Amino acid sequence: MVRYRDVVTDNARWDGFRFRDDDIVISTPAKCGTTWTQMMCALLVFQATQFDRPLDLISPWLDMVTRDRAGVVADLEAQEHRRFIKTHTPLDGLPWDERVTYITVGRDPRDVALSMDNHMANLDLDVLLAARGAVVGNDDLAELFPEGPPIPAATEIERFWAWVDADDARGNGLRPTLHHLDTFWSARDRSNVVLLHYDDLKRDLEGQMRGLASRLDIDVPDDRWPELVEAATFARMRQRADVVAPNTSDTLWHDNGRFFHKGTSGQWRELLSDDDLQRYAARVAQIGLDPELVEWAHSGPVVSVSAYGRPESSLREGNR
Repeated sequence: MVRYRDVVTDNARWDGFRFRDDDIVISTPAKCGTTWTQMMCALLVFQATQFDRPLDLISPWLDMVTRDRAGVVADLEAQEHRRFIKTHTPLDGLPWDERVTYITVGRDPRDVALSMDNHMANLDLDVLLAARGAVVGNDDLAELFPEGPPIPAATEIERFWAWVDADDARGNGLRPTLHHLDTFWSARDRSNVVLLHYDDLKRDLEGQMRGLASRLDIDVPDDRWPELVEAATFARMRQRADVVAPNTSDTLWHDNGRFFHKGTSGQWRELLSDDDLQRYAARVAQIGLDPELVEWAHSGPVVSVSAYGRPESSLREGNR
């Protein structure tokens, strides 16, 4: 396994974890619909819209270092229902088990960048570091930030380019987002690997949930679908942010509801000029991934798209 470690996560915490035959691992790049996918899995597994615990305790983030690993594993081992576990570790950093279903979600990285900008503004960094310090200590921060903690740029467009141009493949930015998706893209023909796309979930939530249920071999009575789909809508999850958003019991967010910010696709169009799009396309080309993956990540099934940017004529119906 490739080692992935940063201030928030350490995939070494997967070492020795014992899978069960029907486990589900939700492995997404950050801000690509992770909580959405956890919610869909919860609704399908329990076939109910109310749960006895917050979602992040039902589906914990195993490699997040703000909670004692032994406690997380004990909670998972005590679960009698089908388990679905959260991670932001790419597929090449996870233990592989043919009995496990691995799910990822793609999203236009330009929207990911803007969603991450809101995410970081909403994060209470002092609370995060205090929780981290209590579990693993913070003595390694100098190692993780040899040049000191990053200081956010003053403007949104400057922060966007800092995210796009960041060159650490295991950090936060365009390169690690595309790398994460690439590890799944390379394994997409395996029967236990599922690739979803954020835009597809926006366009046809019920169809995507039905497809996911089929991939997970879960039967749902027809009369249950309307209620389950409604509970998975972005608006409904925002209303229930106190029990659906992650780490709310840790008071990690300034505003729990803001965790579910816009949830839209194409918000980057309001920020980026044509010159910006050309610069962005050059950066994507510099990273050098499969063009089919790049096309899928940025817009789902398309015939053509100019500079990975504004659609010429062929973007799918849901985004016209």
